[in-house]
Amino acid sequence: MSEIKDEIILRGLKEHNLRNVDLNIPKEKIIVFTGLSGSGKSSVVFDTLARESRRQMILNYPHYVRYQMPRYERPDADLMQNLSPVVVVEQRLIGGNSRSTVGTYMDINPLIRLLFSRIGKPSIGTASDFLSQSSFGRCPECSGFGEVIAPDLNKMIDYDKSLRDYAVKFKPLSPSGWQGNWMMTCGLFDPDKPIKDYPEEKRRLLLYGPPEGEKVNAPFHTKNGPQKHDWDGLLPRFTRLYINRDISKLKGVTQDDVIAVSTRSLCPTCQGSGLNPKVLACRINGLNIAAYDQLELTELLEELKKIKDPLGEYIALQAIPHIKQLVEMGLGYLSLSRKMGTLSGGEAQRVKIARHLGSSLNNITYIFDEPSAGLHPEEVDLLIQMLKRIKAQHNTVIVIEHNLSVIKVADEIIEMGPGAGVNGGEVVYQGKLQGLKDSPTATALNHKLKINKNPRDIKDYFTINRVSNNNLKNISVNIPKNVLVSMCGVSGSGKSSLMLEAFTKRYPETIMVGQGGIGISNRSTLATYMGIMDDIRAIFSKETGQPAGLFSFNTSGACSICKGKGVLTPDVAFADPVTIPCEACGGTRYSDEALSYRYQDKNIVEILDLTIDEAIHYFKIPKIIKRVQTLKDVGLGYLTLGQTTSSLSGGETQRLKLASHLQKEGQIYLLDEPSLGLHTEDNEKLLDVFQNLVNRGNSVIIIEHNLNFIAASDWVIELGPGGGKQGGQIILEGTPEEMLHAETLTAKWLKDGVRKLKCGTFY
Repeated sequence: MSEIKDEIILRGLKEHNLRNVDLNIPKEKIIVFTGLSGSGKSSVVFDTLARESRRQMILNYPHYVRYQMPRYERPDADLMQNLSPVVVVEQRLIGGNSRSTVGTYMDINPLIRLLFSRIGKPSIGTASDFLSQSSFGRCPECSGFGEVIAPDLNKMIDYDKSLRDYAVKFKPLSPSGWQGNWMMTCGLFDPDKPIKDYPEEKRRLLLYGPPEGEKVNAPFHTKNGPQKHDWDGLLPRFTRLYINRDISKLKGVTQDDVIAVSTRSLCPTCQGSGLNPKVLACRINGLNIAAYDQLELTELLEELKKIKDPLGEYIALQAIPHIKQLVEMGLGYLSLSRKMGTLSGGEAQRVKIARHLGSSLNNITYIFDEPSAGLHPEEVDLLIQMLKRIKAQHNTVIVIEHNLSVIKVADEIIEMGPGAGVNGGEVVYQGKLQGLKDSPTATALNHKLKINKNPRDIKDYFTINRVSNNNLKNISVNIPKNVLVSMCGVSGSGKSSLMLEAFTKRYPETIMVGQGGIGISNRSTLATYMGIMDDIRAIFSKETGQPAGLFSFNTSGACSICKGKGVLTPDVAFADPVTIPCEACGGTRYSDEALSYRYQDKNIVEILDLTIDEAIHYFKIPKIIKRVQTLKDVGLGYLTLGQTTSSLSGGETQRLKLASHLQKEGQIYLLDEPSLGLHTEDNEKLLDVFQNLVNRGNSVIIIEHNLNFIAASDWVIELGPGGGKQGGQIILEGTPEEMLHAETLTAKWLKDGVRKLKCGTFY
């Protein structure tokens, strides 16, 4: 009797652009899905396999529990068998509020609080008492925020102006509010005299109020006559009404309004911990909970291992695996108190991965969406070892990836293609690395690293002096103008602090293309995002004499049945949700009246069905042609004008954002990891865009780990040598060719790539 292979069976997959795909995916292997951006990888892995696994897991719960859980629609497929429970680690940026830290995100903080409440001396009480948000634990001075906010006179008062001319720059206390009007009419202050011309005594009364113990009457004039009122001073009033109260409950003023006229400083009572002195007095082996919060994770591990109290040791042993996971991912220099919002892209990606790896369960399918995103080549090896460890615990590892190092360690490669969008949706290869031939990925694996041996001449520089943001160590740097510059270095080395913070502050005219999303509305299309939908509607309006709104599925042109959605989602009670095309409009979203009008032999839907490549030849209006051409330039010629932005892949979204910025008349382009989500073939197109931008007299600066981009640059600046406290210094400045003689981590990998090619051992 032959052995039955344990594999996931998928038949007739049709989500998005998938063309009736059949797949057998072996379990307990590392499976890498690759292919051009938009070729169908996410449609197989996320929209079919992961969604169906989650849907079937939820079916195991009783109805009343399922009603409280996310509900998943059955994917468009004929057969999906042998699925395992899934853990999905997406590429999406980590959110979280301003209090979110590494400790809270990894769920380590509750264990540390429990530890202190059980064995800390002197004993405090419950674990919640160690929270800066609790009534007992919070610092009395800063209310648990760790910072003291105080009014700043220089931000709040323009001494050259009078009260009537808005000398007070805080709106609720200016003439536009009743309090400002009261100041002008109470008779104490001349509303038309500049504040600088007030006598010293009068100015002190305005700003600080009367001396302690004294009262000064300042009548408040109403339609019923003057009402007796005491004047308390601008600063005491501001502090009482806007700092010592919950701003969220006040109308017309936000926390940002208050911060704009205030200074923030470390709270002297709690030294930024947000905890009261009694809590901070509780210690374990000489350290309080605030000190635990500030320790580097490697130091924290050692402290936890020192605990000998049986109960304390039991609690510490539960925290240690989570911390070890972060250390093994190369993040030992972080602390529990590190704010999630301050992590670099590569650091955030690894923290996210580490969060999912503390489980001892097996027979799970782990799905990673480009886990190498934001990682330096030096750090990718850590990632590969982690993927192998997960597989060794009898799990299936499915990775969507373009990184060649990750592709090479796959047990099985599945390449989608042959092209992208309407030209993709097929499996073009499945098998071992050695059998991969005649495909974009095979070409990429044989791709030669082209070192730029003729960099452009440098004639001028952008200058940044003595920068100390985050981990930067008082650095100064000259960044060449009108050339292609790559900023590189391991994740956490200071690239984002230097460029996204210090550089943009020094050069605010910079056009910055970051890693943020573009919204997920299914009513937003390429045409609306690129700002040409209004022009298309105007063309129809002029041609037909009908109002422009008739050619919008968001207003009067919408199908009356589906309200412009193109689909219906009927209420099916406890059953799985279902989406069906609208029969009235056939999924076009438009009313019959809107579809009855034509321009150049096409109605509005037929125009929105044009691909970018087709649209360039269809339209005659220069503005539309120019904007459509930018989409073609970044390699999106296969998408249609009406494609929803919510359906785009990560790489497509990245290029769409870039295309929208290419229309602007800017001279400085700063791009944060433009290679994110892109196949090597797509990278070549993007590099051409950058080179053309520079040829037209612009400056292009990219923050990048991709060696192809770095090798093609005119100038490279590397930060390091490590991440966190070990980073923050300029360790290399020069041309790509000069890097081949340097000893930095990026130079090492650049030399490695060149050496392998020379030896013919790139495979």
